[in-house]
Amino acid sequence: MSIEITGVSKRFGDFVALDDVSVSIPSGGLTALLGPSGGGKSTLLRIIAGLETADTGRVQIEGVDATNLSPQKRNVGFVFQHYAAFKHLSVARNVAFGLEIRKKPKAEIRERVDELLKLVHLSQFADRLPAQLSGGQRQRMALARALAVQPSVLLLDEPFGALDAKVRKELRDWLRRLHDEVHVTTVFVTHDQEEALEVADEIVVINEGRVEQIGSPDELYDRPANDFVMRFLGPVTELGDRLVRPHDLQLLPPGSDPGAASGLVKRITRIGFEIRVEVAVGEQTVTVTLNRNEFLALGLHAGSEVQVRVAPEVAGAESRSQVVGAV
Repeated sequence: MSIEITGVSKRFGDFVALDDVSVSIPSGGLTALLGPSGGGKSTLLRIIAGLETADTGRVQIEGVDATNLSPQKRNVGFVFQHYAAFKHLSVARNVAFGLEIRKKPKAEIRERVDELLKLVHLSQFADRLPAQLSGGQRQRMALARALAVQPSVLLLDEPFGALDAKVRKELRDWLRRLHDEVHVTTVFVTHDQEEALEVADEIVVINEGRVEQIGSPDELYDRPANDFVMRFLGPVTELGDRLVRPHDLQLLPPGSDPGAASGLVKRITRIGFEIRVEVAVGEQTVTVTLNRNEFLALGLHAGSEVQVRVAPEVAGAESRSQVVGAV
């Protein structure tokens, strides 16, 4: 493992930011620390970087006990949400900064900066000031600067949080491709579930200072450890006394299935190809997600009588999973 966090706790006065957290972060992977605001994820990232000191516990980086090491001796690159650029320096000089303070040879610095600017697609902007770049370009510059010193670990704190939705999506795709090229162990903090599910190899869900679950995006989405993880990773609705994903439900004409719940369509919302149908089932309002073709085939409108059930393939998969778990 590249990073081993063992029994880490941190308080700020009476507030418990982290409570006996232990996490193993694999070498060469892209790991997301995911959770609600104030849950402790940024505090954990700053403890890994050495920017905060844990009250108890230990941090190892690449087999070295880094618990009491200064940030400069941990060989980590850190990217903040708001870039932290040197406004009076050009893009090239910003990227070169870490190498210059390490007194690397000028020829080596030039070669490394040229290589990184090509990698992040900013070669043509080398002589510009940060203020002359877009938000997405400044974030790519910040990543290049963090990578310049060849860190063993790259830490990103809400790296795309200050950007609009379209640019965030573009940079998520770009970060995934970049990581596949450089293979540096990367840990990023986000409260955006879609971002974590799309980009990460592994997700650590943190809430109220505790780790709720660790696993791949598929494992967490399909087999959440508890209701909090299920609610936090994607849409949920309630049918009877169970939580279920809206896309795992089916709508049927009345009388189709004696075991299905009966209800009335209250509201229909179209979002592109996806149709969200709200159905009153007793005192509950159940949300069902259909694609356009499914919706048109049912001919639904507000007031339609329908039946709601968990899709048979989903119910079957859950039953098989329970049997395997019992064995």
